[in-house]
Amino acid sequence: MPEEPDWQTRPVTPDRFEDFADVINPRRRDTHCWCLSHRLSPREIEELGGGSREQAMRALCAREHPPGVVTYRDGEPVGWCSIGPRAEIPRLRSSKLIRPVDDVPVWSIICVVVRAGHRRQGVTDRLLAGAVEHAASRGAPAVEAYPVDPPGRMDLTMAFVGTRSMFERAGFRVIGTTDAVASRMPRLVMRRDL
Repeated sequence: MPEEPDWQTRPVTPDRFEDFADVINPRRRDTHCWCLSHRLSPREIEELGGGSREQAMRALCAREHPPGVVTYRDGEPVGWCSIGPRAEIPRLRSSKLIRPVDDVPVWSIICVVVRAGHRRQGVTDRLLAGAVEHAASRGAPAVEAYPVDPPGRMDLTMAFVGTRSMFERAGFRVIGTTDAVASRMPRLVMRRDL
């Protein structure tokens, strides 16, 4: 019988940046996604990273609340979850489409990525559990996510906001909908109280 894998989830601090990049951008292309669209404007990318998206993300990793977590299976980085205090995610904070449900200072999940070659192997469940545990360890009272609820299969080839069932397995419950639409489907507001 095979041994159970060793799963760990850690914040993406500067010393773990290469592990994050191995998941989200293995070829290190500067024009490729560095999970910055909700966190920094083009002007801020210029200020923080001299125009380099990679360098801007490296700068975010050095902050008090790093921009997310990396999940490892047997020491290999296999997943990324962008999570942090909603108040520190400017595009979400100012969104007219995904407005706060109440005054709870939630942490928000805005992106989930499972590394190619590791999909459909239980990584997402471990990644979300680790992300929630990380938020709880930092004092978050609740974690929210804004997934879509598709009638059929979604394209999961890259980063995505997740599905209702994925978050339900992680203990989240639907508390509302947003005015945002993804793939012609309404986005949900799901929360897990901590």
